[in-house]
Amino acid sequence: MTLSPADPARSSALPAPPAAPASAMAQAARGPIALDRVLVVVPAHDEEASLPSTLSDLRAQLPGAAVVVIDDCSADRTAELAARAGAAVVTLPCNLGYGGAVQAGFKYALARGYQVVLQLDADGQHDPASAVALLAPVLSGEVEVAIGSRFLGQARYPIPVLRRLGMRVFARIVSFVARQRFSDPTSGYQALGARAIAFFAHDNYPSDFPDADTIILLALAGFRVREVPVVMRARSAGSSMHSNLKAVYYVSKMFLSITMVMLRRRMLRART
Repeated sequence: MTLSPADPARSSALPAPPAAPASAMAQAARGPIALDRVLVVVPAHDEEASLPSTLSDLRAQLPGAAVVVIDDCSADRTAELAARAGAAVVTLPCNLGYGGAVQAGFKYALARGYQVVLQLDADGQHDPASAVALLAPVLSGEVEVAIGSRFLGQARYPIPVLRRLGMRVFARIVSFVARQRFSDPTSGYQALGARAIAFFAHDNYPSDFPDADTIILLALAGFRVREVPVVMRARSAGSSMHSNLKAVYYVSKMFLSITMVMLRRRMLRART
């Protein structure tokens, strides 16, 4: 499916959402949230083993929410099972990688006028029970991007020592550059408002590992970003994109990407 991006000049001029006095938790506690503006984006590559249960859990927590599964050229029944579960499906003609699939979701949301995107992985690690708390500060206008933190909430699975160390290193780098404390810079469990969707729908999103570099990108571009406590579980199937030799590539690529973002900081301010 081919999507035509909106005019960059027009989309970058979108105003920031108005600030609201209510806290995220207060809004979540008041009752059901308005979902007509929200699109749940689920990137998926060969996730037939985990996707049905992920979508079932999501429907239980956000009944009636619009869901699109970005099928990243899967070789299994990912697209078929997504459609059977009632989700819209965008099948990419070639494998773009995690970041490319997520950006396709942003383009889909932008083309259809959604104001908020909830980004949730297909492997079952992101607990949909945390979705309302994650969406609340974006829907209220308190922030433009909410990032789910397993370290402020709960990580219900063991994190390998080396990976935990790497996460701490990148958390310190992000916190130093952004001048704001971040605890979980590799979290892909996020909610994004209209301006952030438009920003990432164009050329501001990495194709493979959108992690610490995208948080720095948002901070330097002037977006309001906050971490929200969430629950993350052990993935129900598949393997981490940070495992084995991929971890070596990830670390080297992330340092390079952060360096490039820092070199672009003046341009980023001008574009937002």
